Amino acid sequence: MSDAPRPGPELVVAIASSALFDLGEGDEVFRTRGREAYRAYQREHESAPLPPGIAFPFVRRLLALNRGLERPAVEVALISRNDPDTGVRARLSLDHHGLPPGRMAFTGGTDPWPYLDAFGAHLFLTRNAADVQAAVAAGFAAGEVLPGAADDDGGEQLRIAFDFDGVLADDASERIYAEQGLAAFHAHERDHAAIPAAPGPLARLLAALAQVQTRLAGSDRLRMAIVTARSHPADIRVVATLRAWGVRVDEAFFLGEAPKEPVLARFRPHIFFDDKRRNADRASSVAPAVHVPFGVANLP
Repeated sequence: MSDAPRPGPELVVAIASSALFDLGEGDEVFRTRGREAYRAYQREHESAPLPPGIAFPFVRRLLALNRGLERPAVEVALISRNDPDTGVRARLSLDHHGLPPGRMAFTGGTDPWPYLDAFGAHLFLTRNAADVQAAVAAGFAAGEVLPGAADDDGGEQLRIAFDFDGVLADDASERIYAEQGLAAFHAHERDHAAIPAAPGPLARLLAALAQVQTRLAGSDRLRMAIVTARSHPADIRVVATLRAWGVRVDEAFFLGEAPKEPVLARFRPHIFFDDKRRNADRASSVAPAVHVPFGVANLP
């Protein structure tokens, strides 16, 4: 038999317990009474499973993609600011909810994001905005999970929606819009329609998801959509970019100045990524939304 290591999963998502579970009273204890009271509280409630949080439906469906595959295509790694002792409740909650645990890290109050590279993570999700900003500044793909809608109908199809500029692509075109206006943006995109955009913070995530789709052999268990404010003539460059990257999405919506919420309410994504905080806040009323604090849209 060969001693060569088996290939790892195509996709690794690192998630904090704050995004996966509703930490509720435990967080309140930590904020108001301190670390030792928090430790005592978590030990006392260790056998009480944490209820699902905003990103729970996304993670449940993500792990369900492994069913029927000879080797896992997806790993979800728990990366937490808890120490190993206070993290036991989150670990046991994974078992209770039937979520197969992947690798885990409990950093005891220190920054968790420096370990993302060691875990090979394509994405880091947390409710901690400071951790997200530090991770993105260091070049990692990360997003802040916002409070809001997170219904779970018990199905297994996973639907993911992305904004384009500042999320999948970099913010070069968005800078032209911000600095020179819509007419200049459209002229630039018309002239560069056949030139792929440079990758943005979640481009590597999209590529990994495309590999997972290939493993699923034409199944509809994973559907991806782009929901963007781009419109004619800026739409063609999106398609050219995806072709150049060798990835595909199932649906795309080029909405111009129209709101995104009606489309998101119909597509019903289990997670939606946007670089503009106001867009993500609005989207959170109809779907689990993630703010990616990248590029010109997030300058002070």
